[in-house]
Amino acid sequence: MTSIQALLSVTWLVILSVGAQAASKPNIILVMADDQGWGDTGYNGHPVVKTPNLDAMAKNAMVFNRFYAGAPVCSPTRGTVLTGRNNNRINILDHGWFMRDQEYTIAQALKAEGYVTGHFGKWHVGSVQAGSGSNPSARGFDQWLSAPNFFDTNPYLSRQGKVEQMKGDSSTIVIDETIKFLKQHKDSGKPMFAVAWYSSPHSPHQEKPSSGKMYQGVKGAPFFNEITALDETLGRLRKQLREMDLHQNTILWYCSDNGGLMTESSGGRGKKGDIYEGGLRVPALIEWPAAIKPGTTEIPAVTSDIYPTLLSLIGSKQKPKRPLDGIDLREAIVGDMHVRKTGIGFWRHSAGGNATHSDRILKQIMKAQQAGKATPYPERIKGDQNIKQHPLNSFPGHAAWLEWPLKLHRNENQKGKVGYELYNLEKDPMEKSNIAAQNPEDFDRLKLSLKSWQESVIRSLNGGDYQSHIE
Repeated sequence: MTSIQALLSVTWLVILSVGAQAASKPNIILVMADDQGWGDTGYNGHPVVKTPNLDAMAKNAMVFNRFYAGAPVCSPTRGTVLTGRNNNRINILDHGWFMRDQEYTIAQALKAEGYVTGHFGKWHVGSVQAGSGSNPSARGFDQWLSAPNFFDTNPYLSRQGKVEQMKGDSSTIVIDETIKFLKQHKDSGKPMFAVAWYSSPHSPHQEKPSSGKMYQGVKGAPFFNEITALDETLGRLRKQLREMDLHQNTILWYCSDNGGLMTESSGGRGKKGDIYEGGLRVPALIEWPAAIKPGTTEIPAVTSDIYPTLLSLIGSKQKPKRPLDGIDLREAIVGDMHVRKTGIGFWRHSAGGNATHSDRILKQIMKAQQAGKATPYPERIKGDQNIKQHPLNSFPGHAAWLEWPLKLHRNENQKGKVGYELYNLEKDPMEKSNIAAQNPEDFDRLKLSLKSWQESVIRSLNGGDYQSHIE
């Protein structure tokens, strides 16, 4: 063999090795419901709602029994999924706030690992207009059909910045587009990353399951209809994965963006909007037949854990570009982790939300695009990227620090008055009995941890994690 032949042989071995590694990486699909609480599933024992496909998935997945949305409302939690960071660090103080352009998302990280990426459904962390630094393209998604907020039947959606009106129910559209993406790229040699963010079961509850008449005369019927309709589309997605022979090597992670709308099935005190358990605790399942054995874990986990966990599961060596709040749950999923060693912080800032009327916005943009006119809502293209300085000694709103089984609440009202509550969730899952006075050592320790965490969040919000304020 000549030296040139030897060199060519080595080169081909390297190419084949790299190709094999790329092919072996699992596909990843993140599915998130909108306003589905922990108890709004059949497998968690809801007395009325039917979710046969979620129930079937639960039998084949790792079930997180104590999984938390990063925040009790939509946009903030979505930001935690994308970045692995608390929502206030990234400027999403409440619903309708934009994520800062300087953030680095899971889609960008996976693109660096060779993935083709797609987002389908509710966005709500920035613009869906062309040319925006906060649209899905700018956040690492190759393809997208997205809405700036929730949407329902026959919605207006933005496909890579061009608005079109779709036909059908929102859940069906989201999964149809996800399946199209998978079919388009399954033979490309690249692993696929798809984000399917439902707009259900958020109001106005127009969707119905195929049977149509499941909950007649039942209180909450429209809400339950949407959950069952969503469940049917999830079943179709799982069926398609099997038919495309993708299911064995696909990570399918399901959760919700915040607690439910009904306190009776919220899994704790309160509901959507609350920092109490009912506003944060959500259903969560992760299925990967090739690597994850079915089971249940009681380890507290949160949506900000998704980012580092996915990178760990695919064997990525990337270092975080920003400090993360989330931790790697790999050992809880495929290993022997039984205790979470770090606390989880939650904080609903008192800044208030920004209304985002999805259909109204997109309909106006579509009319302008069809007429060849300048796009309306120019402020939504850029968003608010000004880095304002917040004081380090004021933490307005309701925050909590969880170190299982203890959870400390801190509530600072508009006048700066602060109140604390301490609960043992193992003994008091409904957070009824404040034990702060009876447990001064635990109270002081958790109070210090919460204060330290909130100070770090403010430093991030003030731009401290960026090399410059205009990076």
